[in-house]
Amino acid sequence: MNNMVALVKNECLKMIKKKRFYVILLILLALIPMFTYAQMRVSQNTQKQFGTQDWRAVQRQQIIDWQKTLSSPRTPEEWKLQLRARTQIANYYLEKNVDPSSPNAVTFTREFVKNAVGLFIPLIIMVISADIVSSEHSTGTIKLLLTRPIRRWKILMSKLITLVLFTSLTILSTGVLCYLVSGIVFGFGGWDLPVFVGITANGSDVDFSHVRAVGQWLFIIMEFGLVWFSALVVALMSLMLSVLVRSTAAGMGIMLAVLISGTILSNMVSSWETAKYLFMVNLDLTRYLTGANPPIKGMDLSFSLSVLALWAIASLIVSFTVFTRKDIFN
Repeated sequence: MNNMVALVKNECLKMIKKKRFYVILLILLALIPMFTYAQMRVSQNTQKQFGTQDWRAVQRQQIIDWQKTLSSPRTPEEWKLQLRARTQIANYYLEKNVDPSSPNAVTFTREFVKNAVGLFIPLIIMVISADIVSSEHSTGTIKLLLTRPIRRWKILMSKLITLVLFTSLTILSTGVLCYLVSGIVFGFGGWDLPVFVGITANGSDVDFSHVRAVGQWLFIIMEFGLVWFSALVVALMSLMLSVLVRSTAAGMGIMLAVLISGTILSNMVSSWETAKYLFMVNLDLTRYLTGANPPIKGMDLSFSLSVLALWAIASLIVSFTVFTRKDIFN
């Protein structure tokens, strides 16, 4: 136990000395104010366009615009399915007199994380995790590390624990910075606003039979739990690549290509059913909370969680098997 604690402390120090976590914080501090300003400008332009601050009038006009798009023969059928579902959900919020996008720090944080979980958050997780093993090869410290009287699986376990800690810290930092920065502009309220969960969309059909309203504070906890799980799967995949590929640049390049291709596939694979078993197509777990259509018909939250869990377990098995048996010294 003492050996493991010492190993984890050592790995944490290595992670801090790389300064990549600080770089991620700087990226967040640069991007979040930009998105906050953009959101503020959108709100101002919307108010100017409709001449009112009443969210109901804006929502009704949005529904009218969607209906016009639906009536256009140029609109692809796949988009029509999504627009019909969004129209039904928007009408539901109108009937319940709940503003789904009330301007406040909590809503901004919720929306930012929802839009970032598909690509941005996986990319920043990849930055801190892709070289956790491969960097030991490039610096030559792997041989020194393995000459110590410590079993290999313990060394990799310490790296895994460190990775989980920094993944969690990254997600937490994203949420805190979003809330603090956007709160300066939109105010720090919004914790008790209701959000409807349990909406199920399947093509253009939306099921409201299991809908219930929860406070936005609870919704944030649910959302960040799902985002953390997705980020952890990306971290474990990056760990596996770091074990398999000695070159940090090659490992990061492979992971980058996989994540970007996943974003493209999520928008194009509606007719490719077997693509639903790819981990990158399942990363956006938050879509299931608010009733957004899944990338492929038949997918739901339990399915995506199961697929991601299987990929995570497989990554761990490959990582520990290869690391404990690989000939490091040649």
